[in-house]
Amino acid sequence: ALLILLLISLYRMADVVMGVMANIFYLEKGYSIGEIATYSKFFGVFATILGGLFGGFFAMKFGTMITLFIGALIASLSNVLFAWLATADTNIKYLISVITADNISSGFAGAAFVIYLSGLTSIRFTATQYALFSSLMLFLPKLIAGYSGSWVDVMGYQTYFITTALIGVPVLFLIIYISKVAPIK
Repeated sequence: ALLILLLISLYRMADVVMGVMANIFYLEKGYSIGEIATYSKFFGVFATILGGLFGGFFAMKFGTMITLFIGALIASLSNVLFAWLATADTNIKYLISVITADNISSGFAGAAFVIYLSGLTSIRFTATQYALFSSLMLFLPKLIAGYSGSWVDVMGYQTYFITTALIGVPVLFLIIYISKVAPIK
């Protein structure tokens, strides 16, 4: 049970910690507020929905744990794209590509996680258990994300984004271990 609670509290860590700095990064990189709003907030929603649909399809086709693993992997890898964007020229096509990849991976990971949490809840107490799991899911990532600005000041954006990607690696090993000990289909 403790390993499952640890997985719940760490699963979205890489995504949440990186995401706090995304809009500030876009502005400091030289993109306009209009570009950020259009591609991140408008088109990004559709990319997230698409990722969620892919996540749901993968869960049906390959099972919850494999989908959970793929979601954690691509969510961390999308942070590496931000590290690349930090060193690349300011180009709207690069921004669109990175935002799209990040939102698709976030939607995929989010769908996988909802499916996993749904499998853990009891039918009698679904709302209460799901609310507790969701709160646990964001507590530690939001707490750590509060220091993101300081991290960027010390290490710069590229190293920060790579660090956030590496934060997701222990989750991958945890999913592998849990899938062997307490598998969910």
